[in-house]
Amino acid sequence: MKYLIIFIFACLFGFIFISSSKAKNTITFPSKDGLIITADTYITNPDKSAPFIVLFHQAGWSRGEYIEIAPKLNEMGFNCIAVDQRSGRSINGVLNETLRKAKEEGKETTYVEALKDIEASLEYTRKNYSDGKVIAWGSSYSAALVLKIAGDNPDLVDGVLSFAPGEYFKKFGKSSTWIQESAMNINDPVFITSANKEKSKWSVIFDSIQSKEKVSYVPTTSGNHGSRALWEKFDDSQGYWDAVTEFLNKYFPR
Repeated sequence: MKYLIIFIFACLFGFIFISSSKAKNTITFPSKDGLIITADTYITNPDKSAPFIVLFHQAGWSRGEYIEIAPKLNEMGFNCIAVDQRSGRSINGVLNETLRKAKEEGKETTYVEALKDIEASLEYTRKNYSDGKVIAWGSSYSAALVLKIAGDNPDLVDGVLSFAPGEYFKKFGKSSTWIQESAMNINDPVFITSANKEKSKWSVIFDSIQSKEKVSYVPTTSGNHGSRALWEKFDDSQGYWDAVTEFLNKYFPR
């Protein structure tokens, strides 16, 4: 009996791994200025009306931030695309191809310049993959930019998950309330979280959001910065997952 249970578990794990591998596909498409963006699609639901999450990484990283996260979102019924923005580098062995191309072409790679890539990715997803709800998910600087887009371009997104946003853009010539000024126009469901000590960086932004469908989560533990808070290697990741799952189930039923 013991060996039978082990065999069944091994088969189940193998099936999940193979299914996740088949779901992942690397694609390219143009940004707003013609720069070629690289992204990984994770599509397991053939129904184009299924909610679709567009995943953006944090500073110095790549689409590899979501290698572990995207398959779990697939299991919850969401299709996903994880995007390389031009402002980043690498993580989990995945190089940021959009950054590489931007450097080859002599393009700026600041956080602000990455806004073009985020907008283009959301537009591309709506045009090619989704007839249903499109959700923007950001990490650190991109967590702030998805809030800005949701406020400035409401037709692009139907909801936002923002992991550790803040007013990170003053050094690039933007005001200290650049994100807040846009976020106050958001009327869609919004989820914001971060490490415990980071709440002060986004609390004013959160308070300014007019949507009645806004949720925040602050762990009682120290937590982690950005979407990596969901990685299994962190002991407090389940608390984040529970909060994310509750938000998604409430506002984006499958």
